[in-house]
Amino acid sequence: MEWYLKVLKQFADFNGRARRKEFWMFVLFNMIVSIVLGIIDGAVFGSQVLGGIYSLGVLVPSIAVGIRRMHDVGKSGWFILIPLYNLILAVTDGVKGENEYGPDPKEGADV
Repeated sequence: MEWYLKVLKQFADFNGRARRKEFWMFVLFNMIVSIVLGIIDGAVFGSQVLGGIYSLGVLVPSIAVGIRRMHDVGKSGWFILIPLYNLILAVTDGVKGENEYGPDPKEGADV
């Protein structure tokens, strides 16, 4: 949950790097929240009101963490637009040490 909140706090930060754990934990909690809201929407409203509002709310943070993830593997943020390749890059370990996008987020962290 702390990784999900970290991404939301860095709402529109497109600079720097995001390690795999940060990216995938955000994806996991985002999916869980979306499923729960979908169930509530279906039961209460019969539509996707809450899910739509939530999706719009996390659109920018989702793009930002995706771009930072691409930066961690040493690629431009534009690589998130390449469908299958961006998935391969998202599961690839980041560049060790500092790269042109910033310091290694794993240095000094619990791996």
